[in-house]
Amino acid sequence: MRAPSSPPVRVVVLVAAEAEWRAVRASFPRAASEPTPLGESFRAALPAAPPDLAVRFFHTGWGKIAAAAGTQYALDRWQPHLLINLGTCGGFRGAVQVGEVLLVTETVVYDIHEQMGDPAAARAHYRTRLDLSWLPRPYPARVRPARLVSADRDLIPQEVPHLRDAYQALAGDWESGAIAWVAARQRARLLILRGVSDLVDAAGGEAYGDLALFQARAAAVMRTLLAQLPAWLRHVAPVLRQAGAVE
Repeated sequence: MRAPSSPPVRVVVLVAAEAEWRAVRASFPRAASEPTPLGESFRAALPAAPPDLAVRFFHTGWGKIAAAAGTQYALDRWQPHLLINLGTCGGFRGAVQVGEVLLVTETVVYDIHEQMGDPAAARAHYRTRLDLSWLPRPYPARVRPARLVSADRDLIPQEVPHLRDAYQALAGDWESGAIAWVAARQRARLLILRGVSDLVDAAGGEAYGDLALFQARAAAVMRTLLAQLPAWLRHVAPVLRQAGAVE
């Protein structure tokens, strides 16, 4: 008698910003849309990805509130074996280059301004070190391990020297801190890959006031990350299969 097939290994890819999601949607124009209370989702078959990995893309929406809600929603509804966040980030000029892909190892939510107690303790509460001990080495694509700072705002040029020196960070974004914090509380495997779309320093940001530039760079970043995604899925498939087998 033929043994029953194993259930598929579930992977949910979280995408936040509108420009990032448009680029993802353009890569899978025929995928059937499934609405959620937060944003659109769809299942997709990726060429060269392991066929037993069921990959779902989910548009959480931008900012910490939507990112946190979307992360928890994805965990509750689809119970994935792995969460992946693909997106963009603003790099600190002189520390990174446009187009570099950062493998996020730690996140710092820096827009917390506690004035009644210890502000450092308040920020430390939401600081998250990602557990990547499950992720085999060497990595299947060229990435740079990095700490990211997150806030519900674009990087303010005058603050960049402080953020770079105080947190030893290479870049900043809006959502990674919230996604990492929620996933860590649920002990969920999380892989955050962020491509540098633009550079910021004390003199300003190259995409500030130029939305078209950011949109074009975001599309390029997402195409790169989507092209690398099958290699990452093949790389982690043995770990995820083992996790699925012991559910």
